Amino acid sequence: MSTFNITAKEFKNQVVSLLARFYGVKPEEASKNQIYSATCICVRDLLTQARVNFKKKVREKNAKQVYYMSMEFLLGRSLKNHLFNMGITEQVAEAVKSLGVELGELYEMEPDAGLGNGGLGRLAAAYMDALTSEDYAASGFSIMYDYGIFKQVIVDGWQLEQPDEWLKGGSVWLSPRVEETYEVHFGGVVDESWENGKLTVRQRDYTTVLAVPYDMNISGYKSSAVNRIRLWSSKAPVDFDMSMFSRGEYVKAMSAKAMAESISKVLYPADDHIEGKSLRLKQQYFFVSASIQSIIKRHLKVNPTLDNLADCVAIHINDTHPTLCIPELMRILLDEYGMSWEKAWDITTGCISYTNHTVMAEALEKWPQELFRTLLPRIYQIVHEINQRFVGELWQYFPSDWDAVNRNAVLGDGQIRMANLCLVTSHTVNGVSELHSDILKHDVFRDYYRMHPEKFTNVTNGITHRRWVAEANPALAALITDLIGDGWLTDADKLEGLMRHMGDRQVLDRLAAIKRENKVRLAGYIAEHNGVTVDPDSVFDVQVKRLHEYKRQLLNALNILDLYLRLKENPNLDIMPRTFVFGAKAASAYYMAKQIIRFICTLGKVVNSDPDIKGKLKVVFLENYRVSLAELIMPAAEVSEQISTAGKEASGTGNMKFMI
Repeated sequence: MSTFNITAKEFKNQVVSLLARFYGVKPEEASKNQIYSATCICVRDLLTQARVNFKKKVREKNAKQVYYMSMEFLLGRSLKNHLFNMGITEQVAEAVKSLGVELGELYEMEPDAGLGNGGLGRLAAAYMDALTSEDYAASGFSIMYDYGIFKQVIVDGWQLEQPDEWLKGGSVWLSPRVEETYEVHFGGVVDESWENGKLTVRQRDYTTVLAVPYDMNISGYKSSAVNRIRLWSSKAPVDFDMSMFSRGEYVKAMSAKAMAESISKVLYPADDHIEGKSLRLKQQYFFVSASIQSIIKRHLKVNPTLDNLADCVAIHINDTHPTLCIPELMRILLDEYGMSWEKAWDITTGCISYTNHTVMAEALEKWPQELFRTLLPRIYQIVHEINQRFVGELWQYFPSDWDAVNRNAVLGDGQIRMANLCLVTSHTVNGVSELHSDILKHDVFRDYYRMHPEKFTNVTNGITHRRWVAEANPALAALITDLIGDGWLTDADKLEGLMRHMGDRQVLDRLAAIKRENKVRLAGYIAEHNGVTVDPDSVFDVQVKRLHEYKRQLLNALNILDLYLRLKENPNLDIMPRTFVFGAKAASAYYMAKQIIRFICTLGKVVNSDPDIKGKLKVVFLENYRVSLAELIMPAAEVSEQISTAGKEASGTGNMKFMI
């Protein structure tokens, strides 16, 4: 049953009205792009009205608010997902068909939201889907990246990075909230004075950047809840310096605007130089400062005091990127609301929890103290004080053990260790698989676990099974529903009901037919985009994930090379024909990862053009891997390559998507 009561005729009328008001065209004059935009805006408006109703219920109950802080939200496309969750796919399909457009065409026009890159962002998106589907009041916070991480283009085997201009088609989902713009301050000088027996701190001579919020609605499956992800865009307080322009300094007249707006241009700017490091640190503080200010403002709308903030608010840090929300919350409570250190600390530690996503020491974020002190002088003071107090606790646990104190301190060896700051402050610390959590407790964070074992827990990563079956593989979803009913859509445990159909030849034949249909679709995409013809009856062997040495795409490629050389020696070798499919982006400054992509592409060029192989092997690298491409690849895969270096993969969710 649809949770949104609207007919095809009513939806069509809304689209027609919007075409007239926004574009001044009749339906027969409208372009496909105009119909796409009008359709998305109508869906957004329905969700916004539902959000108004949901917020009213939340306020009446004074329900606890979940705030999920993440540098990434890998959402993919929204139109198909919203229509599925709202239960109005058929109505909208009928409405747009009457306007001369197939709904599938509109799906393909939407770009993936350029807000994420890998499993970290996909997990964040899945959490928001699950929280909303279960009627929790939740908000995500991140940055509105103008150009995403990048659009990957492969030229002669080399990865080239181009701007991902996702906002051209994706901005229809964004609602500006300029009335809730906040100031974020960088640099400057901190003055301290004692007034009426209390320490007063003021910051001056700082650079101000404005954080302008854009809200994106998040729907839940058959849920009355509509949550939001708030994305911050950076702006300069003054865009244009008229006096400089009048003196002929045209570029300088726009420099403040360019510097401010650089903060929200791209996800993970290259940090192999000091300017890149500085920009990344600015990004992290920019988004958490604006987010914490927004959280406090919202809390004070419905509560007369901040004393109960920890009872009403749960702030979750998704990996270490949002760690600065800890000292920022302390700063606001201390400097703006005059709380004592002890009271501010109790509130902050009562609000914050932390998910760790990596066991690799080099990936646990650290910032040079000098850079940190220069960019964020007041935040540095607070972090320094947290460290001083924690070091005192460390000396009690590890008397005379300087190494233990040094490695667990927040400040050490000229660096600020963000993971250690999270450990000190968070009331709960979790890993993302049982093995990963054990490694954290007994290896990576073993000293801290000895001190506070009660903080550590495990929350195994998961996926949105509705998206990866019902939306990405509708034929399989229909088969499952035929066999066990549709209860599995809201309770994945009910998929165990499929066990009683093991060995049922009729079911297995239907399953095989669905798999082949999906393989034919992927083969068509490969032919269109790579110019390579692959056999749908070959085994599709797939490795798609972020490109990193520990994920061992190189090992897979070397195995293919070995198989190729064996076939060259013996072309009649009896093997099942295989199509190897790769998809991955390498970080722009990651030289070795780019070389691995080049090797895979070169290997594919050699293998695919060798007549001696007789079509027994094909190697394909699909450029610009993203959620919408994963939705095409995963239903067609038969072998899923999960070969990361043992002990280095915290959890991984691609394996779950392949399995389901």
